[in-house]
Amino acid sequence: MRARPQVCQALLFALALQTGVCYGIKWLALSKTPAALALNQTQHCKQLEGLVSAQVQLCRSNLELMHTIVHAAREVMKACRRAFADMRWNCSSIELAPNYLLDLERGTRESAFVYALSAAAISHAIARACTSGDLPGCSCGPVPGEPPGPGNRWGGCADNLSYGLLMGAKFSDAPMKVKKTGSQANKLMRLHNSEVGRQALRASLEMKCKCHGVSGSCSIRTCWKGLQELRDVAADLKTRYLSATKVVHRPMGTRKHLVPKDLDIRPVKDSELVYLQSSPDFCMKNEKVGSHGTQDRQCNKTSHGSDSCDLMCCGRGYNPYTDRVVERCHCKYHWCCYVTCRRCERTVERYVCKFPLAFPADPALVNTAWPDPLIASPGVRLSSNLSPAL
Repeated sequence: MRARPQVCQALLFALALQTGVCYGIKWLALSKTPAALALNQTQHCKQLEGLVSAQVQLCRSNLELMHTIVHAAREVMKACRRAFADMRWNCSSIELAPNYLLDLERGTRESAFVYALSAAAISHAIARACTSGDLPGCSCGPVPGEPPGPGNRWGGCADNLSYGLLMGAKFSDAPMKVKKTGSQANKLMRLHNSEVGRQALRASLEMKCKCHGVSGSCSIRTCWKGLQELRDVAADLKTRYLSATKVVHRPMGTRKHLVPKDLDIRPVKDSELVYLQSSPDFCMKNEKVGSHGTQDRQCNKTSHGSDSCDLMCCGRGYNPYTDRVVERCHCKYHWCCYVTCRRCERTVERYVCKFPLAFPADPALVNTAWPDPLIASPGVRLSSNLSPAL
């Protein structure tokens, strides 16, 4: 007996509500765009992975922006991995774009961060590209209306934040504004978190100055408004991630809104990240929920933070290994103008989390030397900490 079309549609809609398909950040797959793709013809837009039809249209009408947007996608990957390198969830799943796992498919705290960072990154990249002259449709940002302060004068080339926010929002928010894609609650959450990312970017705009004067006296300074680095914006958003608010979708007046689950007497603050579904602890590998686990992750034995072996390894214990670090040392400056260095080697002890046992770890036996067939005996790894000479 065939299922009625109405029943099939209802099942598909229920599935969409559960998974909350993350169309909004599929464009991060642009980070994998091959360098050989010139992106100088409109037909190239259809070859780009992860775009919804509205983004393809924006690509065709603003082709000059696409190299900058590809750059932004790559910067999101780097900034997210850097920000969460010391956490159980280390943002490694972002590299699966556009085929994410449930940690980013659902309305989780982690997806809240990635949406916010993605929105900030694309506007950041466009604003900076205007300043560097890479985009024909924009130039330097406007001169501020307020006085620059004693001994200062406005000059230089400000980051064009207003243009970056305008074009960035058009592109990154386009998937969430497509009708019949996921639940209304997920759309509201993602649009809200994207705006939080742009707000964090606005807050990063600061006055930067360059000194002028005889013999470096700095008698006068030329100043302009410039954005902080994306890693600083990511650090701000990580702080908001740690204090994110769980919300529910409830009627308020004539419409439904997102309200804090435990404090539904107040509306959601414009500055806070929000999420709909709780995340696992990410201790164990479970691809169904998007957890890669913390097995074989490096931890810090002396730390009391999120990278500590106690927290990172979830009580399973850790294994030591010896690391030989080769680095430059005894550097000398020679007039004029070069530096020579010797190569020195030192041995350091590092630690990695044990693989989970077939049964729960006994807290009383954590850090004891259990035979673990999945971890080799402590060995020696070689790493290099060499940096180029000045």
